[in-house]
Amino acid sequence: MTESSNDLTDKVVLITGAAHRVGATVTRHLHSLGMRIIVHYRHSKDAAHALQEELNEKRENSVVLIQADLHQSEKIKSMIKQAGESWGQLDVVINNASSFYETPVKTATDEQWDELIGSNLKSPFFVCQNAAPFLKPSNGCIINIVDIHADRPLKNYPIYSIAKAGLVMLTK
Repeated sequence: MTESSNDLTDKVVLITGAAHRVGATVTRHLHSLGMRIIVHYRHSKDAAHALQEELNEKRENSVVLIQADLHQSEKIKSMIKQAGESWGQLDVVINNASSFYETPVKTATDEQWDELIGSNLKSPFFVCQNAAPFLKPSNGCIINIVDIHADRPLKNYPIYSIAKAGLVMLTK
């Protein structure tokens, strides 16, 4: 997609887990296309602020930050409300926030289950649920980020793979 094929300068996107890796790359790309960005982060305050500063230097007041722990439903509601109020609209939500670590079947714990299912399936579900009313006026969309391990489980990562497979089903 190029700027000439679609005018994205009036669009607002919320990207969860946007301070690092894939989230930061997506943030930079959409920003370069002219979108206004809401960067969500949980613990990565320094990285989020650095990304905001970098992009706001290129285009003033084009990036805002929202900190929230997406394992807490009330924080999701607050984040979505704040996102919708940032520029008075919300056009795109990208569920990118994710936890990823080994959980061999023999040693996996309840806490690991809750963390991985929470960040990779539960929080995207509730982000979608809460964002839908804000996206409706602009015919907005939700993009859920998954990987090959939703279809092809990764050895020693069963909980992550289960969560991503569930996110595929949520998306369908």
